Amino acid sequence: MRNVDWLRDVRYEVIPTNTIEARVAESVPLEVTITVTASPTKGLGPTLDLAERLAERGYRVVPHLSARLVVDERHLKEIVDRLTTAGIDDVFVPAGDADPPAGRYDGTLPLLAELTALGRPFRHVGITGYPQSHPAIDDDIVVQAMWDKRAHATYIVSNLCFDAKALAAWVRRVRRRGVDLPIRIGLAGPVERTKLLSMAGKIGVAESARFLGKHLSWFARLATSYSPGRLLARVAADLSEPDLAVTGLHVFTFNQVAETERWRAELLRR
Repeated sequence: MRNVDWLRDVRYEVIPTNTIEARVAESVPLEVTITVTASPTKGLGPTLDLAERLAERGYRVVPHLSARLVVDERHLKEIVDRLTTAGIDDVFVPAGDADPPAGRYDGTLPLLAELTALGRPFRHVGITGYPQSHPAIDDDIVVQAMWDKRAHATYIVSNLCFDAKALAAWVRRVRRRGVDLPIRIGLAGPVERTKLLSMAGKIGVAESARFLGKHLSWFARLATSYSPGRLLARVAADLSEPDLAVTGLHVFTFNQVAETERWRAELLRR
């Protein structure tokens, strides 16, 4: 079944907090790739530090290089040197929420173009896709941006979405537009409400308020009736054709990595 293949080709997204490295090491097998988010208030330092430490532990790591947190070309070269020295060959490049930007990059495309000009130092480069409307950008701009970025990227990760039909329709639209990059389905893992609230506190009051303000519907779904297994089954049923090139999962763990890994292992056992 398609969802079994996706469960084996999975990534867990984590937020760089003081305890997450130990929690990943305790509960996540090395075959699971770890992606590390970036904070608009704390900068890229915690992201790069955690990525390096997890790489030393033997994990395949994908740091988020939020474009609006990179100051200039010199800063970007320093980041590239750090990550390639650590053996990291995959990065995910969102625009990020820093407002104003830390430097010259106000969006994803200029940073992607700079990486290409530097000789494509990373074998894999991911970009974001939006199955539903972006909270701050018009849909026609999002569509054009994906077309423009496709020449610099190697895969797409869909943003969090709880509507299986909307997600399937979006994948098919991407293919009809001629964008053929492999797609990873963004999926929220099993989330406990009390731990989600605790996580919101740990990432900072201002940042949590900003996130929740943009994504109140996400929070409501996560905290009530959401079932990742049910959503996964529905999406897999709609996107099983090989020519759609859906290759795996990107699981938003909200740092609940032990719970997420137990959920995945149980589905694989079934």
